[in-house]
Amino acid sequence: MKKNWMVSLAVAGLMMGCSSAQGDEASAKVERIPEVEELLAQMTVEEKVGQMAQLTVDVLTVGEDAFSTTEPLRLDEEMTRKALVEYGVGSVLNTAGNRARTLEEWHTIISQLQDVAMNESRLGIPVLYGVDAIHGTTYTAGATFFPQQIGQAASWNRELVRRGGEVTAYETRASGIPWNFSPVLDMGRDPRFPRMWETFGEDVYLASQLGIEIVKGYEGDDNDVSDPTRVAACLKHYLGYGTPLSGKDRTPALIPEIELRERHLPAFEAAIEAGAHTIMVNSGLINGVPVHASYQMLTELLKDELGFTGLVVTDWNDINNLHNRDRVAKDAKEAVKMAINAGIDMSMIPYSLDFCDYLVELVNDGEVPMARIDDAVRRILNTKHKLGLFETPVTHYEDYPLFGSEAFTDDAHKMAQESMTLLKNEDQVLPLPKDARILVTGPNANSMRALNGGWSYTWQGNNIDDFTADYSTILDAITAKVGANRVVFREGVRYDNAASYWVDEAYDIAGAVRAAASVDYIVLALGENTYTEKPGDLHDLTLSENQLALAQALARTRKPMILVLNQGRPRIIRSIEPLMKGVINAYLPGNYGGLAVADVLFGDVNPSGKLPFTYPLYANSLVTYDHKPSEHQARMSGVYDYESDFAIQYAFGHGLSYTTFEYSNLSLSNTELGKDGKIDVSVTVTNTGELEGKEVVQLYTSDMYASITPDVRRLRAFDKINLKPGEEKTLTFSLTPADISFINEGNSRVTESGEFEVHVAELSAKFNYTE
Repeated sequence: MKKNWMVSLAVAGLMMGCSSAQGDEASAKVERIPEVEELLAQMTVEEKVGQMAQLTVDVLTVGEDAFSTTEPLRLDEEMTRKALVEYGVGSVLNTAGNRARTLEEWHTIISQLQDVAMNESRLGIPVLYGVDAIHGTTYTAGATFFPQQIGQAASWNRELVRRGGEVTAYETRASGIPWNFSPVLDMGRDPRFPRMWETFGEDVYLASQLGIEIVKGYEGDDNDVSDPTRVAACLKHYLGYGTPLSGKDRTPALIPEIELRERHLPAFEAAIEAGAHTIMVNSGLINGVPVHASYQMLTELLKDELGFTGLVVTDWNDINNLHNRDRVAKDAKEAVKMAINAGIDMSMIPYSLDFCDYLVELVNDGEVPMARIDDAVRRILNTKHKLGLFETPVTHYEDYPLFGSEAFTDDAHKMAQESMTLLKNEDQVLPLPKDARILVTGPNANSMRALNGGWSYTWQGNNIDDFTADYSTILDAITAKVGANRVVFREGVRYDNAASYWVDEAYDIAGAVRAAASVDYIVLALGENTYTEKPGDLHDLTLSENQLALAQALARTRKPMILVLNQGRPRIIRSIEPLMKGVINAYLPGNYGGLAVADVLFGDVNPSGKLPFTYPLYANSLVTYDHKPSEHQARMSGVYDYESDFAIQYAFGHGLSYTTFEYSNLSLSNTELGKDGKIDVSVTVTNTGELEGKEVVQLYTSDMYASITPDVRRLRAFDKINLKPGEEKTLTFSLTPADISFINEGNSRVTESGEFEVHVAELSAKFNYTE
């Protein structure tokens, strides 16, 4: 039975004295693999605790200290043996020196780690190596980079998202790494959040559907991660990480249980049902309680209620943060006790072995039950066994001939093309003629760094230029389309890459204005430089003053201007949007993003992306499409009259095409839906234009009246179709009672009797639900 666990979260969430019985329900569900059980029976307390520890590889490599790495990369043999033999550390993560490595470097280092772990330790348990391969194998030189998740969401293409996962899994295994800290299933519902671009956007259904696809891409249909072309997925960041009250990373969130279950839980639940093997925990606080110390969140909800039997790993340094930052633990040892008793299985330490010493002491003193340790280690060893690490501790890059292949790059290019979202096309200014003279300007026009975003070759993406000489910026791609004699480039504004990501300077606005005199069109590439996590926090969502000044100065030339937005989150463009004839949102499209932008600008590709979020008009009007009716209402009559304005720049799901589509014949198979029934919704879509194009058909429902105020509408189904000129297709979607359910005041999922409305484009129809 579901517990109303949030009621007592603030009081009992820390569970500092968990008894041996606690967690037994979850532990009982965990698969008993004979080889693992035999191994577990032989292990000492110290060996078990070692398996629960994860170090960053920087600690194990030669350098002045644990935070630095000497090149060429090589292991510190003494420290490696201390960690893997003396302490039995079970996992290593990320990349030494925080920079991409070649396939050969990866193979050498991981082979050496596995050799020490398996041939010098008493029980020969392999290391579980993990890496953030979030839009491709982002820490391997020469790997295939896809758009970041927000761009993948803009494609609304399940098949392409799954294919991106497959390619990433293949190339990650080619690097000798079996564990991928991806996908991000946090909800991108707050544009201020610096990791919004790592999400699949604001909608619960879209994020859940694409989360399933990417998990299957990583792990395969049958989740057989022993397949050397698959990796174990890691769902992050469980739970409610993406909506901090301040909008800034790792700051407190206030999320009622009704909201947590309605918006934040479904994507994780769907991915767990899809078979994902591991989960990473939210670094923040919910209602004052750090999630890393919440027994209710980690054990009662995740392991007991959702039945998750895989491995739960912390995020970076987050057990220490219970003491150092969040001040719920009096010292580092108590922090370890809280987190492990709450349900953490593995600690991303990441630098010190003190975690192991503390946890051994806590077990010996009876402060952490051995049953909790055994449950954690069983989950860890099960994951290693399922990955086939005992038989093949490291894969060899020579067995992966498709790494960086043309077939893979074609997949990434196609995903970038389908992510391009045409937001405005006044007077059909686009596509541009290829015989036109064009001014290309803006700080993002000639930057591979801006196209890729963070988690690209390095954590902050700041050394991208060391790896991307063979790829095309927006400027390069435009020049290749029309010829150098037709392109003028004046940056106008440039980023100060020696400073924080958001610092730009008015480099030569006057020069850009002068250059505009000799051209027919202006392509203005604005947006953001690379960032992720805390370095991406900002105080103002509005696009920078220098970039706005460049746009306004160029507008005075009266040359038609096309704005290309290359950014991880929707920056406010209200003051310059009316000055633009065309607007394209490119998001963070990766190494093939420059090509994709040019493909759309000149009509070689018909744009088909749709916004996966609501683009805000004002910094103080951050709303989502699935809002409550009171957030948008007409003026009331009477003396006490007021109205609320749903002020947005562009709507969720919006995206234009170079052709036109007509919707007709919306019909329901029945106007009455029973508790065990379904209704088929059919609609015909016709390409009424002159070009072949792709359309995302979106089905929404509205609950007309409910026991709690319903959302104005909710996405319930979608499909992306391709239509030639004059072609029509009839699509059929099925709705069940579960599809129109919601979390009620009692924090239970229910479907209530009453009237519902179906919306597809401008068409609508009604039906009734009865028990």
